[in-house]
Amino acid sequence: MFAHKILALAFAAVAASLSFSPAAQAGPRLDRIMEAKVIRVGTPGDYRPFAIKTDGGYSGHDIDVIETMAKELGVKIEYVPTTWPNLVKDLQGDKFDVAVGGVTRNVNRMRIFDMLPGYAPFGKVALVRAADKTKFTSVDAMNQPTVRVIKNPGGTNETYVLANLKAAQVSTHDKNAEIPALIAEGKGDVMITETYEALHYAKADPRLAAAFVDATLTPKNYLGFMLPTDDADYVRVMGFVWGLLDGRGAIQQAADKWLK
Repeated sequence: MFAHKILALAFAAVAASLSFSPAAQAGPRLDRIMEAKVIRVGTPGDYRPFAIKTDGGYSGHDIDVIETMAKELGVKIEYVPTTWPNLVKDLQGDKFDVAVGGVTRNVNRMRIFDMLPGYAPFGKVALVRAADKTKFTSVDAMNQPTVRVIKNPGGTNETYVLANLKAAQVSTHDKNAEIPALIAEGKGDVMITETYEALHYAKADPRLAAAFVDATLTPKNYLGFMLPTDDADYVRVMGFVWGLLDGRGAIQQAADKWLK
């Protein structure tokens, strides 16, 4: 009988220790967000229609989605400005908890971070002047010494330009949102971007046209919200919230509003 009592007490002690062990608690990033009631959102804020910063604040597809996610979490958003060249470094440096604003899902990023489910299928296309659309019908037509290509630094658009348009006159403009106007004004000929950005600017400015939309320059890919991997609980909860909103139709509603 005494041995049975000792065994029962031992089991109770183990059960109690497990209930208060670190494994049973939420991860540190998730704890910090839920206790502070604030999630830090990093975005370059220069990529329409996903995230654009103006004097009135941030707007766009990704902004609508992340704000709906924050509401579901019961937290407020603190927007943290970043740039495409610094996006990876800033997320690694814990300057924010999630990166949004038209972030392409790819192997290099997935090696370092986690990403929420893909959305907005796209390919690389070219934004050109409407008068030149019939001129630029192939990569070779753009890859000429007389063609002026303007790129923004630090992202996958720059990667494509440097790999495929080596013969063209390539220049860099730090503010991505200003490049379409430069093309329209004749200060450049080609901007390599993604389907939705090109369609947005072509619709907004009749001087511009989106080339290669029907047969994109690259295979279909997806965008995604990028997360650090230092807290599995945080990644799990963010994935759960995304799935919850997707099931309610909120993700589709944002697409209908911004991507049509």
